[in-house]
Amino acid sequence: MADAPQPPANDDRLRHALRQTLESLAGAGVRQLPSGAAIAQEWREAARRQPPAAAAIEPPPATHVSAGLATPAPAAARSLDPPRPRPTAAPTPAASPASAGDVSQAKTLKILAEEVAACTLCYELATTRKQTVFGVGDPQARLIFLGEAPGADEDQQGEPFVGKAGQLLNKILEACRLRREDVYILNILKCRPPGNRNPLPEEAHNCRRFLNRQLQLINPEFICCLGSVAAQNLLGTTETIGKLRGRVHQFQGVKVVCTYHPAYLLRTPSAKKQTWEDMKLLMRELGTPVD
Repeated sequence: MADAPQPPANDDRLRHALRQTLESLAGAGVRQLPSGAAIAQEWREAARRQPPAAAAIEPPPATHVSAGLATPAPAAARSLDPPRPRPTAAPTPAASPASAGDVSQAKTLKILAEEVAACTLCYELATTRKQTVFGVGDPQARLIFLGEAPGADEDQQGEPFVGKAGQLLNKILEACRLRREDVYILNILKCRPPGNRNPLPEEAHNCRRFLNRQLQLINPEFICCLGSVAAQNLLGTTETIGKLRGRVHQFQGVKVVCTYHPAYLLRTPSAKKQTWEDMKLLMRELGTPVD
């Protein structure tokens, strides 16, 4: 039987291949990088699992190297630009395995969601939540809806805006000829505050790195802030939602429209008229006006 294929035998080639793999992982947002020895061992094991026809390919796919290790780096608070992929060696004609730098948007969001689920920075939230509520929708959406924090229903189901306020949000989307699948929905906080109280400043601060990273990855053109908590936290202002609504703001190159939270509309139906005016403004900016 032929010997199992090995990583590149030449020391210079091996170091070059290891460096490229580590750079690809770093470009994909992996914070805890494996050692070069661990990667080389992964190559040997992967090579032994390959059929003879593919045995000559070097190195084996590097995407699995990060399994269980990939935790996205905290996002830069001042940039929404997606991370730039680092250059990698062109694949051989015999095979075109995806490199770690080609990790998909959705997969990277999933990795970030796993980091959120393990977060215990806010002791009270971490010890009272049933689960974290990361976000849902199209990872390449042009439009994001940003709320303040999960409620009881969201804490139970692990998805934002699924209670009565979420049902009203769905109706607003329908009136705008949109579906939940067309947009991305998330909150300032990923955990439910006890008693549905407003997020504390330190809680919003602790969660901001996750929010920034989500915005980086999705890279939207528009954000609709639902309620004063979301608008004030995103825009860094103390203005009331009544003063913020009705006009277009800017957040790091992204257009922002603010309106009332659906929960507020349930308590104050008379504000629905202003909210609809805000939605018409938003849809005009999107280039798909509604009546």
